Amino acid sequence: MSRTLDQMFARWQMRVLLLLGQRQTALDRLDAWLQNDPADVYALATQAHLRAEMGDKAGALQALQRQVALQPQAAPPWFNLGFLSEEMGLLEQAEEAFRRALDIDPRLDRAWYGLALSLIRQQRFDEAVTALRKNTELQPMSPYGWYQLARVHVDRQEPEEAAKIIRHLRGFEPKVAAQLERETGLGSSRA
Repeated sequence: MSRTLDQMFARWQMRVLLLLGQRQTALDRLDAWLQNDPADVYALATQAHLRAEMGDKAGALQALQRQVALQPQAAPPWFNLGFLSEEMGLLEQAEEAFRRALDIDPRLDRAWYGLALSLIRQQRFDEAVTALRKNTELQPMSPYGWYQLARVHVDRQEPEEAAKIIRHLRGFEPKVAAQLERETGLGSSRA
């Protein structure tokens, strides 16, 4: 009971410090917290978020790696590890983390999108198309997957497929459709 109360108080304290903009103090408290309880996944997730936000991506990556080691069957930590790894240019690690997240939760649309981004950066366009199709199936009204899918079709020299996506986007995201038209040169005459 006492441990649970201590954890609740520590979490409340963390929220107050962050609300007051005291990130470094919060991070120092988290480091101390993790010295006493290195397996606290809440503290690890919070530490990773804070470190990434403060520019210490390597430290954030270490915290996320510890978190997935402690929670190998939880999809969100794997997604977070993939997201940060992709952002850092660790594309193979990102791909592996996104795939682990998707093995656990195949409906995690953000992981399909992240996987696609890491595949695009590796110029594995055919696999990226598959991941983006799954993402757009799960999130049909989000323009992000559609945008990337159109860009991949352009990279694969498939302008007609990209034009179809532009037409589709005009129905619910006309600004994104117009942006794609400008970027790809696939204006209304082709679409």
